[in-house]
Formats: sequence, structure tokens, C-alpha cells
Amino acid sequence: MTEYYAHSFEGKPVDEWHRLEKHLVDTANLAKKFADEFGSGDWAYLAGLWHDFGKYSEDFQKMLLTSAEAYIETKLGKVDHSTAGAIHAVEKFNKAGRIFSYLIAGHHAGLADWLTDTAGRKSLEHRLQNVKLLKDLPLSNVPHSIIEQILPKQKFMTKGGHALWIRMLYSCLVDADFLDTEAFLESEKAKTRKDYPSLNKLLPLFESYMVDKQAKANNTFVNKQRAGILRQCIEKSSHKPAIFTLTVPTGGGKTLSSMAFALNHAVKHNKKRIIYVIPYTSIIEQTAEQFREIFNDAVVEHHSNVDVSDESRETVKSRLACENWDATVIVTTSVQFFESLFSNRSSRCRKLHNIVNSVVVLDEVQLLPPEYLNPLLRVMKELNQNYKVTFILSTATQPAFTLHKSVDYQFEGLADAIEIIQNPLLLHKIFKRVEVHIPDDLLTPITWEDLTSELAQHPSVLCIVNRRDDCRTVYDMMPGKGEDTFHLSALMCGEHRSKVIGQIKQRLKDKMPTRVISTQLVEAGVDFDFPIVYRAIAGLDSIAQAAGRCNREGRLEKGKVFVFTPPSKIPAGYLRQAAEIGRRLLADKSEDVLSPDRFERFFKELYWLQGNNLDKYNILKDLAPDGELRFSFLSAAWKFKLIDESQYAPVIVRYEEGSQLIEMLKRLGPEKWLMRKLQRYVVNLPKYVHAKLYKECAIIEAYPGIFVQEGGVMYHPELGFCPDKSMIYEPDDLMC
Repeated sequence: MTEYYAHSFEGKPVDEWHRLEKHLVDTANLAKKFADEFGSGDWAYLAGLWHDFGKYSEDFQKMLLTSAEAYIETKLGKVDHSTAGAIHAVEKFNKAGRIFSYLIAGHHAGLADWLTDTAGRKSLEHRLQNVKLLKDLPLSNVPHSIIEQILPKQKFMTKGGHALWIRMLYSCLVDADFLDTEAFLESEKAKTRKDYPSLNKLLPLFESYMVDKQAKANNTFVNKQRAGILRQCIEKSSHKPAIFTLTVPTGGGKTLSSMAFALNHAVKHNKKRIIYVIPYTSIIEQTAEQFREIFNDAVVEHHSNVDVSDESRETVKSRLACENWDATVIVTTSVQFFESLFSNRSSRCRKLHNIVNSVVVLDEVQLLPPEYLNPLLRVMKELNQNYKVTFILSTATQPAFTLHKSVDYQFEGLADAIEIIQNPLLLHKIFKRVEVHIPDDLLTPITWEDLTSELAQHPSVLCIVNRRDDCRTVYDMMPGKGEDTFHLSALMCGEHRSKVIGQIKQRLKDKMPTRVISTQLVEAGVDFDFPIVYRAIAGLDSIAQAAGRCNREGRLEKGKVFVFTPPSKIPAGYLRQAAEIGRRLLADKSEDVLSPDRFERFFKELYWLQGNNLDKYNILKDLAPDGELRFSFLSAAWKFKLIDESQYAPVIVRYEEGSQLIEMLKRLGPEKWLMRKLQRYVVNLPKYVHAKLYKECAIIEAYPGIFVQEGGVMYHPELGFCPDKSMIYEPDDLMC
């Protein structure tokens, strides 16, 4: 053949198909542009140049002539076009060629382990043994400028971060490959990308918004303190890039103040974007909406619960930006952000190179799970040191990340982190708006009857418990259910929770009697303002977050927080350990029980209890350099799951519009737009409960892996999903 093609184009003659040499060169140049941001452009260029080397094979070109979709490796009858380039790299550069082999062999299939794992998943080493794939190529027909290259001379300055570097190069390659392919096959779609305003243009919008907001704000004590916090953030933003902590009491306006720091810092130091990372989807929407009010369509909201029917929140352009985060302001979840950093899949890794030279705000950072803490802190340090990422660790209950490495156990400390607030302890004292009442005996539980009797005496009160079943038990015993008493737990789908939270906020604003029984889901970012809060014994951070829902606006001289010991057991593991430490620290009433120095003691002891479990699954070992560049990318990705999918399984529930959407799913199948709408109606159940309901046909598998609630009885309009109602039938359900 005199001409080779990378992609066919259905309906067009062969001579208008995507020429292979052009695709390789254009992908290489685009990948180089991305990787130049972290000084590795030549490495990405070469990976791009060789990524589709195998498409010079006679078999691939023949297949391309018979199928317009042959370039997609997941299709039946595929021809392996990625292994040949990986083999060529190793033959050309020996051990250094392994770096390219990970990238090239995995640009569709994902980054592999070097060695075959215990589950029998084939390794990269195994793939590279198929040298016939390279020998069968007509190398005499491959342009000399493609095949003959020298090893890049750029050096990556890190001792232990080669795994992240390879993943960053991989991100550059797969995004460049996708974008170049899209530009050829879907040129109109490609044109809708980019064109987001720069941070320089967003800063005046933010400043104008804040001036207007402060002018309209009541001249209260709390608002004066919020203005002071904002001022400190703006002043500190000129500091050179680093890892920063932002310790602000709940209700201190840290969302807008952290954005003020991020924007001013980014403009000062020529950062490309701001990524705002939030732990829960239950609060991400209100944060994104607040930023969208300021920045309009410059904000891209990336999480599973976005309703695509709401064009104010998602457009074609923003959906595309979710693929690779090529936007100015990204609002996303901790799961999306960190799991992408440890992922091996091309779809997840595409965005990683756009984290480079950004400002990342980690909101409610105390919620990062201890069993992954060492890998998380390690990757944060790597991103800061080698990829020009500024981090802001924002919370009212700052975890002890800034401790030096301990001699007693392995702990990745952030010893060089810089606090933005001049005197967090003084700020805590100024913002102290509650009295915390600790019982003399924290070991003897209160009965549910006595607790509900106390709660019923208060017109407006928030009670937070540790377990879903506790939440339901207390709610069932309360007066005014469905009228002035509300239930909140994760057994309610996202749409249901959002609706109830909105009702509660409006009632509090209107000063109507409002009692709420909730799990800890309200403790991060849900800006309730109750005069009285009850909190079941828990970790000190949880109790402080609960206290942040009390007298939030400082309208009372002092709100009241009552800690109690419930009659039920605290869930085993981390939650129970945290509660026991909290119980011990709360027993000492000689000083302010929620002062910042107590949080350092709390977290230090908590991490000490975890010991080597701060990297419970040995992820750092999987990604550690061994001198032979043998990494276990796939194994690390399988292990790194911030949400433990092994314990829970999802079911789509019949709450309001959820019933209609389930019927549409049955008719239309799992179309992408429909599945994204259905995310608002998902509840996660313990797997043993899920299996029981499936066996009873109370839930069915509408499509492989997609389970839906079959009957309407199990979803209660106040309690959410009630698995125990699966065999209880209403009279109408018995009618034919």
C-alpha cells in the first residue's frame, strides 16, 4: 500500500479517510503541548508518534476497509494495533522503553501491571512477548521520521513519583489521541470545546459579586467576622505556591473565602484553572450553583448527579469539558478527583494533565478516609512539587496532616503546609456561638424514649445519630411526623434529600417549628441554623461539625449542643475508633472541648491507632519504583476505591419522577442521558439486603448490573427506601 489510514469515515471515499501519518504527528504535537506544562513534552511527543504504530499492519488496513468502526479496539474482530509500538519502544530503548510501552499498549485498554497478577489478568510483560506483531509490519513503508527517534533527554526530577509521571504522560497521550480523532470524525462537536473565559476575566466578576453581597449583608457580628476572613484570604493569596490549610469555623464563609484565595492566587501566579473538590454529591450542587451565580457558564459541574434536562447546569459544551476538565472552574467530588489520580483507565485519566498548574481546593478535608491517607498525601505532595499544583485544605476541623513523619508508624505528613488564617485559635474563640453540654457519664446510654421526650420539648431541634436504623427509630417515636418533624438519611435518594433539605431551610427561615432527625450526612456543607442540636457520641470532628449547624448565623447569644450516648452500638471500625477517642477527649471538661488544639490531639491519636493501615491496601507499594520500572497500575486502581463498592450495591428507586424514569429505562435501555438522570434516584444498600430483595423479586435487574425497585410500597415518602416493607402489600397492590 502507498497510503495508510488511522480511521475510516463512513459514507466517504477512502482517499478522504484519516491518514495514519497525519494522525500520529498531530497526536504527538498535541500530547507534547500538554506535557510541556510539566517539562516532559518530548516524552509525550514520542508516545503520540508511536501509539498507533500497529495500524501500519496489513491486517488492520484490510479490516478498516470492511468496517467504519474498526479502529475501536473493543469491537469484535479487532486487530491489536497498540502492542507493536510498545514492543518497538522496548527494542529501541531497552528498559527506558518500558515507560513508552505502558502508555502505548494501554492507550485503549488502560495502564497494565508489569507482571501478571494473582487473578490471572494478563500483564504488560506478557503482551510484549508477542514480537510477531512488530515483525509483521511493513517497516520499509513507515516514514523514517516516524520510526527513527532518539530517547528524550528531559529528566523528570523525582525519586519516588515515576508512577504518577507515567500516568500524567498517559493522560496527555489519551486526551490528544481522542481530541485528534474527534476533530476528524466529529468536527462540529470538536468546535464546541474550549472558549472558556480566563481566570483574569473571572476575578473582576467575583470582586463585583462580593462587594454587592457585603453591601447587602446585615451589619451583624458574624458578617463582620466573615469579612475579616475574606480579607485574610485575599492578603495571603500572594504567597508563593504551596500546600495551604484554611481553618475557618463553620459558618465563617469559607466557601467564598477559599474561592477568593484561589482566584487571586491563580491570577498572581498564572495558574490555568481552579478545581473545587467536595466530599459529598449531596452538597456539591449548592456549591456549584453559588459559583455559577458569579461566573455563569465558566463553571463545569462534574459528578454523577447532574440532571441533563437542566440546561442551566449542563450543556453540550460542559458535558465535553467533563471528559478532560478543559474549563476554567471545575466543581467535582473527592471520589472523581482522587480515584482519577489512581485510575488506570483512559476515560478517567484523560483529565489528569489539566490538573497541572491549577489551584485545587479540598473542602471538608477531614473526611478523607484514613485507610487511603498515605497514598492521598503522597500524591498531593507530588502534584505540588512537580506539577505546579497549589492545594487549599479547607475545613473547620483541620486534621493533623501537617505533623512530621512519625517514628512510631508510617505517616506521610505535610510538614511544610502553610495556614492562611493568622490565628485559628483566636478565630475559634471569636466564632464560639454554642455551649456544648457533655453528660457526666458518657458510658451509660440514654433510652430512645427519654431522648425523644427531650427532643419533643423543643419547637426547633436537630438530632444527629450514627446509623440509618437509629434515625428511623427516633423519627418513628417523634410527634409531628410529616408535619413539623423531618427525617434525613442516605436511604433517601438524592432528589428526595434535596427536596426535604430545601423545605427545612425555608421553615427555619420563616421561623416555623422544625424538628429534624438525621444521620451525619448534614454535617458537611448543609447550612442549617438550629437553636438546639443533639449529637450522638462520635469523633470530635463530627461533633464539631454538628455544632456548626447550631446558631450558625449568631442570632442567639449561645446555641446549645447536647452530646448523648445512644443505646445502639456505633458501627465497627474507623467510626467506633473515632468515637472512643472523642469520648475520652470530651471527658476532660477543663477547657473548650472543641478548640483547634483538641482536633490535633484527636487526629494524631486516630492516625496512630490506624498504624500501617494508613495505606491499608499497599497501594504505594504497587506504585513504588523498583529499578526495573515494574509498576502495578491495574492492581492499584482496583484497590483504590474511596467508596467501598464491595459492601454496598445500588438500586434505582420509585420516588416521584423515578417511577417514570424506571419505565423509560425498561423501554429505551440504559441510554447515557437517561442513566445520568436516574442517578438522582439511587440508594445504596448493604449487599446482603440487596441480595435478599433481589431473591424476593422486590428489586429486579432491568439490564445487566442495573437494579430497580419493582413495586412502589418500599419507598416511603418520609423515610425513603424501606427494605423491610418488601413483603408488605397495600390493599391496592392486591388488586388485579
